[in-house]
Amino acid sequence: MSFAAFETDIARINDILCAVNLLTWDARTMMPPGGVDARGKQIATLVGLAHDLATSDKLQRAIEGARSELSGADTADPRRLAVEQAAEAIGTLSRISPCLVSAAAELKTVAQSTWTKARATNDFAAFAPLLERTMEMQREIAADIGYEEHPYDALVATYEPGMSWSRLRGIYDELRDGLLPLLAQSKEANVRSEILDRAYPVDKQRAFSSLISARFGYDFNRGRLDDTVHPFEISFTRSDVRITGRFRETWLPGGLFAVWHEAGHGIYEQGISEAFSRSTFTTDFVNLHAVGGTSFGTHESQSRLWENRVGRSRRFWELNFADLQRVFPDQLSDVTPEDFWRAVNAARPGFIRVEADELTYDLHIILRSEIEAGLIAGEIRVADLPEIWREKMRAYLGLDVPNDTLGVLQDVHWSSGMVGSFPTYTIGNIMSSQFFAAARKETAIERGLEDGDYLPLKTWLNENVHQYGRSKRPSQLLVDATGEDLSVASYVSDLKLKVEDLTA
Repeated sequence: MSFAAFETDIARINDILCAVNLLTWDARTMMPPGGVDARGKQIATLVGLAHDLATSDKLQRAIEGARSELSGADTADPRRLAVEQAAEAIGTLSRISPCLVSAAAELKTVAQSTWTKARATNDFAAFAPLLERTMEMQREIAADIGYEEHPYDALVATYEPGMSWSRLRGIYDELRDGLLPLLAQSKEANVRSEILDRAYPVDKQRAFSSLISARFGYDFNRGRLDDTVHPFEISFTRSDVRITGRFRETWLPGGLFAVWHEAGHGIYEQGISEAFSRSTFTTDFVNLHAVGGTSFGTHESQSRLWENRVGRSRRFWELNFADLQRVFPDQLSDVTPEDFWRAVNAARPGFIRVEADELTYDLHIILRSEIEAGLIAGEIRVADLPEIWREKMRAYLGLDVPNDTLGVLQDVHWSSGMVGSFPTYTIGNIMSSQFFAAARKETAIERGLEDGDYLPLKTWLNENVHQYGRSKRPSQLLVDATGEDLSVASYVSDLKLKVEDLTA
């Protein structure tokens, strides 16, 4: 066996997982309701096949053969890195019961469909049994993987390697200390929030969000935008990277910023080295997912960077508001770029995470993380979730949640079995500021942002983040690009400067 045999086996697994992604994309965008049960079985079959191939004796022999062939190569040789990274991840996967992997994959499709209906009809009771089964499976997965301190550690680390619940709690405490004074200060801002609630036809929202996504660097020749219940990005190698959006006629920012968020994910996937297609460096063996980002947090940093660091900046709207005004001349005839910038940055505690402002967004994440940790530890019952959600929303955001659609049913993650992924949104927020600060040290990037030319920034991100796929661990990638370990300082500083501008 040789490295070439190893590459062939890995490519086959990646192909299967790309097919799973395609079936998943269709299930969440185009599939008729009647296709749910069959689709769940189709996905379970393919995921089971990928699992069997990844944990097979044949692949293990290929790994050993590749190790032998490359024994004299430099330890930094990408081929050696690919072999060792695959071996480590597959070692983790091998600890998870194959039956559990297939059952979780089948449950995911059925649970997502049930969740979609339950969310639309405010019927938590209809979704609760499937959520209970999901949490039971996630507890089993955590036990199979193993952990030292808390079962949540095992799940979080599958999305963000090296992260633990104890470390997260420290990050959350530091963030709260920085955010709460800013949230109080932001109430002094003079904002015309009502301009965002006017009637903005959805087709025009879609067109404008696509225009800006292309300006940022999302390549529509290798991608497309479709509607969905909960926005997401998904790829089938770098040559086909799709994004989705959700639009409401009477809430303009929700559609625009969600699309730019997903475009940021898409730019990441489209920017991965072509040499890494169908390889270890675009395959998540633990979660059995074809994806090129080195971690969910790193991936989230790229979406939040374009959405917030660029898309919510004052200079961005000074440059691009005229185009928006041409799309919506009647709705925005009495609005200035300054008015609009202030409106989209207003701190308004709300029920929906994906529509939250920057000052309250991480409070939504802290709430979800605490609930997930409690569920996995067996300290919280699924039946009690709606009331626990309401209690935490009152405590963190001062809001009384009127129904479960605006509360515990709003996110797709639990129906997808993505328990442990919520913390990566906050990690991504933190990293986005660190990457952005490092990039802006280059004169060409700062000049580009000033002139509305986003290519220099995209190029820097391609060169320092995207191209590496999963070949670097997230901590190494961050240090190599910024010279810093994960730190909340830049993120809190960005928010502090914004609040000072808003209240000046």
